[in-house]
Amino acid sequence: MKKEKITNGMILAIAVNLVYTKGIGVTQGIIARQVGNDMWIATALSILQGIILVWVTISIIRRIPQYNIIEQTEVMLGSLIAKLVAIVIFLFFVGAYATVLITYVYHIKDYFSPDSSILLPVVVGLIVGIYGTYKGIEVVSRFAIMGLMSILLFNVLIILGSLKDFDIKEILPIFTNGLGKNIEASIHYNTDWAMVTMVAAILYPLVNDQKTWFKSGVTGIVFGGLTVLIWPILETGVLSPEVTGQYIVSCMQLARAAEIGDFIHRYEMIMVALFSISLYVQIMVILYTASLTVAPVFKLKDIRPLIIPIGIILSAFGYWIIFNNVRAMTFLTYYWPPIAMSIAVGLPVLIFILGFFFKEKLQQTKANLPQEEQNI
Repeated sequence: MKKEKITNGMILAIAVNLVYTKGIGVTQGIIARQVGNDMWIATALSILQGIILVWVTISIIRRIPQYNIIEQTEVMLGSLIAKLVAIVIFLFFVGAYATVLITYVYHIKDYFSPDSSILLPVVVGLIVGIYGTYKGIEVVSRFAIMGLMSILLFNVLIILGSLKDFDIKEILPIFTNGLGKNIEASIHYNTDWAMVTMVAAILYPLVNDQKTWFKSGVTGIVFGGLTVLIWPILETGVLSPEVTGQYIVSCMQLARAAEIGDFIHRYEMIMVALFSISLYVQIMVILYTASLTVAPVFKLKDIRPLIIPIGIILSAFGYWIIFNNVRAMTFLTYYWPPIAMSIAVGLPVLIFILGFFFKEKLQQTKANLPQEEQNI
């Protein structure tokens, strides 16, 4: 399989799509139940933590820009440890895919088609994901740019439609829960940054112009974070934090309340049209990176034989999670944050530290690469 390349703009678009849908959907309701009107502060704190996470990950990849985090682990610790790391990252993507399905399916089931089978959106998502992954990361990245445009358009519409009902008094006073409680609540949005971190750890060797990696990474986090930060501010000022916390998918309530003049009322259909692009980007990117992660375990250079079986595994676990609402929200609220952060923080930090001990080995491997690869 030909090794594809994508631009820094494409990886930025992927990052924004990864943090948007769950970030404005189910995440804000969870945060609102924990810290009330400080929900936007917890979200802002998470953005700062996301910058650190991605900086560490990019620092790792820049040691040998042609090797992802699994391949660099193999250079330092051997193939067996590298395969164990690959399995751990794959399990992360299994859980991440389930959280995406929670957002995707509950949008459809709770607001548009309550009588339809849960299996229908799961299968549709799987088909779209398999199709996009077979087309390759460049095609997925271009679709992510479309998703980015839809995110910007929808954010403009939601701001215009919500400002007339916005009450600044709902936001004040700030830090009513203290800094510690807000940092604790920010872990729920950190799980979205965890997705970006693990995707970056696998995909960044495919990104051109390594000199601008840090710039594009930080820009993606700040830009993606701001697109999400608008929502808790509006939800607090329009719905109130108490109302926001009562819903699984709180953003749909804000979309229902928004209107522009006498012509555009209730944004649900607009939202699902624009929102779904970003959701399908998430599904395709996770399936692609999960396939790329497992390939070294089976010593495969082509991920295509893995796409369908891995897609089925991801969808099967996701279906089991979302089949029961209580199980889904319990997993999302209590189990997924510590699991996701243990892997997305612990693994890169460990590899980052090990890199100093195996610096000569990494430099020698980099020096032995063909000159044209070193100049990518």
